[in-house]
Amino acid sequence: MKKLFTIVLTVLVFTAQAQVKKITADKIIGVVGDRIVLKSDIDNQINDAKGKDYELPPDAHCYIMQQLIINKMLAIQAEKDSLPVSDEEVEADVDNRIRYFIQQYGSREVIEQITGKTIYQFREEMRDPIKEGKLASAMRNKIVENVKITPTEVRSYFEKIPKDSLRFYEMEFELGEIVVYPKAGREMEEFAQDELNEYKKMVESGSKKFEFLATQYSEDPGVKENGGLYVLNRNDKQWDPTFFNTAMSLKEGQISRVIKSKFGYHIIQCLSRNGEEVTVRHILKIPRINQEDISVAISKLDTVRSKLIAGTIKFGEAVSKYSDDETSKYSGGRISAQDGSPQVTIDQLDKDMIPYLDKLKPGEYSQPVAFTDVNGKKGVRMIYLISRTAPHRENLKDDYSKIANRALDEKKEKELEKWFVKNSSTFYVQIDEEYMQCPSIKNLITQAEKR
Repeated sequence: MKKLFTIVLTVLVFTAQAQVKKITADKIIGVVGDRIVLKSDIDNQINDAKGKDYELPPDAHCYIMQQLIINKMLAIQAEKDSLPVSDEEVEADVDNRIRYFIQQYGSREVIEQITGKTIYQFREEMRDPIKEGKLASAMRNKIVENVKITPTEVRSYFEKIPKDSLRFYEMEFELGEIVVYPKAGREMEEFAQDELNEYKKMVESGSKKFEFLATQYSEDPGVKENGGLYVLNRNDKQWDPTFFNTAMSLKEGQISRVIKSKFGYHIIQCLSRNGEEVTVRHILKIPRINQEDISVAISKLDTVRSKLIAGTIKFGEAVSKYSDDETSKYSGGRISAQDGSPQVTIDQLDKDMIPYLDKLKPGEYSQPVAFTDVNGKKGVRMIYLISRTAPHRENLKDDYSKIANRALDEKKEKELEKWFVKNSSTFYVQIDEEYMQCPSIKNLITQAEKR
């Protein structure tokens, strides 16, 4: 059985082209209990995956249909078991999706034009699929919550892997860092404020549009290409407090005074208000850092390095006390891969960091060096090399945690299969004849009928 119980992560797909070019009428192709599967559910998932260059299996239609059926079974069982998925959680997820789409497409009006639906109708369409996905995930977690793995099972799993199928790992590092962002001098702070005040005058006089200025001059790379657009919700917690409170206080069309956040200086323009949501544009200017500012930060980190080498302070304590980087500060300074793994390969690192690693042995600290982060912000960092693993074929000594995680995933899959075999006959399932030709669907129905 090919990962039968892998939950489809994209519960709701927003494919603009599919919405606009829906020529033929939609069709019900499956029923699970009181829930239906539409042909568009599968087509939209495939179109979305192609648009994002995801690799699809050869039998993509069959595989997605299979996953949707399982998702619905799990969701129905979750409701029977009264698993907690609150309306507040669902609404928060709906809000997040709407804000994401607005930022992607520029405005509510564009989304309404693309979908042929009002934002209210679009929200209503999203609510049930999102809730279903959350229920299915909760049920899945309940089924596997007590599944554990022992060292003996890990070894047994590893020994079954053919030797010529063992994974090959490039050189990997475990790294920590302490980052200090130099503070700009007063002159540069005032220069950034003056620039923003000038932009504000241009917009208010009508000589320039805010969107144009944001695209040309904003130093926020996350929104530069869409004219500085953000959608904020009154319940959001992740925003800088000064930025958030200022944006929430503006009237439609109003431009804020120059404000300072942890990122730099901003002006904010309120575009629209809709209940708990506010749509704004902003321009960010980061005060220039000069060499004197960088030298002060290097001196500070050099002192920290001396303390670490002398053993008068632990690395985690130094990170907590001195690091300005929020991403690594709350993970003890650890640098992680995108999947959360503590091991990173060379291609996952900032290329400017690599020359310093060549000079370090495990347990050593680099000299403080200046760098520019992904947001274009100048800083100074010190690298701690925890471990270095040479390129190698997978083995239990070096890669135990990775092997154990895969073994645990496989064990969870088997537990889910057992649950399905035991419970599948309690679900009413009807599937369109076209999809009954899929081997995976036949297998699924055959197991249900055997009960």
